[in-house]
Amino acid sequence: MDTLSMRPLVDQSAFKLSMRQLAGAVSVITVGEHDDRTGFTATSVSSLSADVPSLIVSVNRASSSWPAMEKYRRFCVNVLASDQEHVAKSFAGLGGRRGAERYADAHWYCLATGMAALRDALTVLDCELEKVLNHHSHAILIGRVCAIEIREDVEPLLYWRGGYRRLSGEVQTDHTQI
Repeated sequence: MDTLSMRPLVDQSAFKLSMRQLAGAVSVITVGEHDDRTGFTATSVSSLSADVPSLIVSVNRASSSWPAMEKYRRFCVNVLASDQEHVAKSFAGLGGRRGAERYADAHWYCLATGMAALRDALTVLDCELEKVLNHHSHAILIGRVCAIEIREDVEPLLYWRGGYRRLSGEVQTDHTQI
């Protein structure tokens, strides 16, 4: 018998609380075109390789962004600056915003792949979807980076212990979950 299947499951609440101890840069992942565009807020973005520049993004397959990701197979990672919390909230769906409504209240421009990039983001990574790995409720997306834009004169927006923060340690908002 498989010993892994015999182990008791870790309590989901304890796991979520544990993961809140990880500070992460806040990114908005944009996908789709024109009125068929959407996106989501993520702290689950990580570099994979510099050899062939690529990164990893995790997305819940039950999210409204998943069908667009499957359809378009390209996306943009917009790493948010400390003054872009309103964008994070919009793409997290707060206020009921869905789809193209999430792009309101920010300035966007089009990249080589056709994806929307956030003006004044800390960095923008334009990606083509190379591979999808399905695991439980989520998909792990491997994106090949096609283009990069960097802005070095601002701090990142961070997410830690359920709140938006700056490197200086200031709490941006109350505990709003991503």
